[in-house]
Amino acid sequence: MGPWAVSWMMLCLLCLPPWARAQTKIPLETVKSWADAFGGELYSIVTKYSGSLLLQKKYKDVEPTLKIKEVDGLELVKKFSEQMESMLRRKVEAVERLVEAAEDADLNHEYNSSLEFDYYNSLLINDKDENDNYVELGDEFILEPNEHFNNLLVNTTYSDIQLPTNVYNKDPAILNGVYMSEALNPVFVDNFERDPTLTWQYFGSSTGFFRLYPGIKWLPDENGVISFDCRNRGWYIQAATSPKDIVIIVDVSGSMKGLRMTIAKHTIVTILDTLGENDFVNIIAYNDYVHFIEPCFKGILVQADRDNREHFKQLVEELQAKGVGTVSKALTESFKILREFRDAGQGGLCNQAIMLITDGAVEDYEAVFEKYNWPDRKVRVFTYLIGREVTFAPNVKWIACNNKGYYTQISTLADVQENVMEYLHVLSRPMVINHDHDIIWTEAYMDSALPQSEELFASQAQSLLLMTTVAMPVFSKKNETRSHGILLGVVGSDVPLRELLKLAPRYKLGVHGYAFLNTNNGYILSHPDLRPLYKEGKKLKPKPNYNSVDLSEVEWEDQDEILRSAMINGETGYLSMDVKVPVDKGKRVLFLTNDYFFTDISGTPFSLGVVLSRGHGEYILLGNTSVEEGLHDLLQPDLSLANEWIYCITDIDPDHRKLSQLEAVIRFLTGEEPDLECDEELVQEVLFDAVVTAPMEAYWTTLALNMSLDTEAGIEMAFLGTRAGLMRSALYVGSEKISNKKFLTQKDKESIFTMDHFPLWYRRAAEHPPGSFIYSIVSEDESEGGGLPKVVTVSTAVSVSVDGKMGIAAAVGVQIKLDLLQRKFWMAMQQPNDTDCSGFDGACPLSCQDDILNCFLIDNNGFILVSKIPEETGKFFGAVDGSVMTQLLNMGMFRRVTMYDYQAMCKVPYHHHSGARPLLSPIYAFVAAVKWLISDFLIFLLEFNMSSFWHSDNLADAKAVFHHSHRHKKHDTLQPCDTEYPVFVYEPAIKETNGLIDCGDCQKMFVAQQIISSNLLLLVTDTVCDCSIFPPVPMDAKEVKFLNSPAHNASVKCERMRSQKLRRRPDSCHAFHPEENAQDCGGAAGISVCAALLLLPLVLLLR
Repeated sequence: MGPWAVSWMMLCLLCLPPWARAQTKIPLETVKSWADAFGGELYSIVTKYSGSLLLQKKYKDVEPTLKIKEVDGLELVKKFSEQMESMLRRKVEAVERLVEAAEDADLNHEYNSSLEFDYYNSLLINDKDENDNYVELGDEFILEPNEHFNNLLVNTTYSDIQLPTNVYNKDPAILNGVYMSEALNPVFVDNFERDPTLTWQYFGSSTGFFRLYPGIKWLPDENGVISFDCRNRGWYIQAATSPKDIVIIVDVSGSMKGLRMTIAKHTIVTILDTLGENDFVNIIAYNDYVHFIEPCFKGILVQADRDNREHFKQLVEELQAKGVGTVSKALTESFKILREFRDAGQGGLCNQAIMLITDGAVEDYEAVFEKYNWPDRKVRVFTYLIGREVTFAPNVKWIACNNKGYYTQISTLADVQENVMEYLHVLSRPMVINHDHDIIWTEAYMDSALPQSEELFASQAQSLLLMTTVAMPVFSKKNETRSHGILLGVVGSDVPLRELLKLAPRYKLGVHGYAFLNTNNGYILSHPDLRPLYKEGKKLKPKPNYNSVDLSEVEWEDQDEILRSAMINGETGYLSMDVKVPVDKGKRVLFLTNDYFFTDISGTPFSLGVVLSRGHGEYILLGNTSVEEGLHDLLQPDLSLANEWIYCITDIDPDHRKLSQLEAVIRFLTGEEPDLECDEELVQEVLFDAVVTAPMEAYWTTLALNMSLDTEAGIEMAFLGTRAGLMRSALYVGSEKISNKKFLTQKDKESIFTMDHFPLWYRRAAEHPPGSFIYSIVSEDESEGGGLPKVVTVSTAVSVSVDGKMGIAAAVGVQIKLDLLQRKFWMAMQQPNDTDCSGFDGACPLSCQDDILNCFLIDNNGFILVSKIPEETGKFFGAVDGSVMTQLLNMGMFRRVTMYDYQAMCKVPYHHHSGARPLLSPIYAFVAAVKWLISDFLIFLLEFNMSSFWHSDNLADAKAVFHHSHRHKKHDTLQPCDTEYPVFVYEPAIKETNGLIDCGDCQKMFVAQQIISSNLLLLVTDTVCDCSIFPPVPMDAKEVKFLNSPAHNASVKCERMRSQKLRRRPDSCHAFHPEENAQDCGGAAGISVCAALLLLPLVLLLR
């Protein structure tokens, strides 16, 4: 105890009035003796049953043969980058072969309007009719489970065809396209044989069909609808067009009321869904005057990332029609914004376009185009005439045709999708005419279109569920169509980010190290701290903004964005930062100095970062042993290897896919599988660790055989892990008696070696003094069955030293039942009955069981392991006793560390008319406008199918959304937010402290004493004095608010939203071509009206 603490305590005591000084006394020497006795017994138990001293000795014995090599982080990141570049280059080559095959097939194919052709329709394959015959387009299609494709049923010899529900599967354009693209089948198969790490390969046609390899059975949603349209996917849109700056102008005059406004809103949302993070956008609404639907974005364009697009959708939902429309002012404002951004070198610096959505244009607007856009026509204007009225069609079409745009008329919700897609074909013309096959890489995404399961979400590290796509456009090479610039479609292939990160082996990065990837826009592609999923009820779902999480929001200590800027600029370099790393779901924190090494991945818009923690994190241990000796010890039954690490490549050869990593290593070493490709350095480390740790098996077995169930009941398991991912464990009780059955299994990712991290018990032990143990209680919400915690995990690090360099070789520990710890605690917390009580004023002999005392065992983050009240176990001490926790904070024994979470989800009240819900089909938009009284009537009509010509798929869709809207009507929703939360950390330099707390009418004494060789504290407090005037010390996360003033909050939020973070633009741009046919500028909509939609005007009138 420091002199300042003693002086503080004496001052408190001197200031006390006589009545206060006479209250409960807690003798300091008694508490210290309790702590020493308990600590000594605890240390004896955990060292004995973990075998930590034996393991430390075994590693000490081999120190003379060990080498500790310092890792060159810059050399490492460059090597990883080169390997990743090589791997991604192979994916590009596969896509290039598909593009060449598709274009050649089209060149040799003549369109046949009467073509009849049967193909494998992925929805219909293997379906039979009532006569047990295969249905049309549904012939037999052999499907087998394949581990390489997440154990889905696939056909690796053939592709099949998926079409969205609204595309007729025997349309002549579809049949011709499918027939032509049959030429891709042998190329798909050949690509997969050349590069077995390839996953999905596909061709998305501009007509709407999607050819997927390997072929799968495509299942509709629960309502029989397939809403997936390849032309809406980010990879398709990015490959088909260059970056674009877009201003959407929407007419909100009185004539737009009702159905027209609903169609206009859906048109805006559909346009927004065609934009990506390389695009910029704003939305202007006009009637008698012009206003930006987000006032904060007045006069600028904002990046069309997922956050901003969803924000715009919510605002669009709130638009209301009134007044008289004056389009010239809105056009003027739009041209000004686009020109200012272009001149300032901001935005996409490529395509610029205005999207005009209106039901008519009557005033003189030609002067606006003469002033701002002619003769160069740098801004294309696309016009969407809303409604059936054709009076204004010539005017609206004239605007598009005289500004290199395209005109369409949208008279029903069913028209929206196809008509919006037309603008993409126009923007793709210059690239098509030039035959520029740009390679694009998408941001990270989770493809929910392919069959995904909750098990897949739960079984993998969240950041490794993501993928990126490499894609290239496919053009018509026919000379007669050259000036039309016909885009046939887009070819793509998925690259799971897990495959990329396999090239940055975990063992080379140390206990706390990791690799991460980010895009040219600064968004995270992969990072161990990226959390793309959230839990809604019992289901895991992707967060709305999961793929637009900025590097600065994960590496938030980089406050000046030095790291972010360097990586976006594709620089190679190094940076050091002191960081606070949250662990154990944010309840605890590690203080590290991290060295960041970074470089770009050539040929992609990505950058790679490698992080090594200063000290032991930058050393690799190299041991030497013979294969024979190591192999013998590898075969022991208690041994396992990190199955997510790549000791040997088992996912390429189908014969190897069934092998665990341990089985693969053994077959490699015995020569049974000479074709296996293994990481020899890592295998050598495993062999060395297997030999050094082998005596632990016999040690644990001997203990288990000689255990006394009376005195040692509650010791359940011993375990160890080495830096090579090797683990051993031994049970001291029958497996059926284990309290925490998830521990050291795939169900408890935090307790095992994964691609993302070392086990939590290993990481925490590595930052604790050698020889001292970390005790960790499973918190309330994590314990099995949601009940009270039952077990405590205890671990310590095993270090080695060579030539003054200290490395962490392993960690070892035990898992014990909490009631063992409690029994030992209460036995130690009492004075013997023969204690000399003479001269002692107060209760004697003293015991923690006395009513006048409360005794707690807490850990270094303030969580309770032992309390008189069992329900307090696992809780934060500050929530139980705010008075003592406040005093410990004031005295410096604990300190509060403020942490931030920029990936949090906060509750917001549910709004039924939410623009945040994507409008997946015209019917979905229709339903959003209907009141519940009408919904039952319409569902009645839908159920009984009163008109036989109604489209059954659309009706199923409609019914689903009626029920969906009712089901969620009253629930709060979660949305992305920023939060801050406290973590409390014990200051180990203060071994003991005590004090008196003024509680008004009385004073409360407390004594805190460190437990030796642990991260635990004994806390003894007086129960007589009621100190409830002190509020609890909360650990709750709070949404970040900038000031109490709502106006200021809005201002700061606006500044953050407006800010244009540094980004690197894509290298290529195709805005115009002198040969393009600008007179191909559109006509009337050609899609027939769905009869079900005829009810829509009636519904809207009744709103």
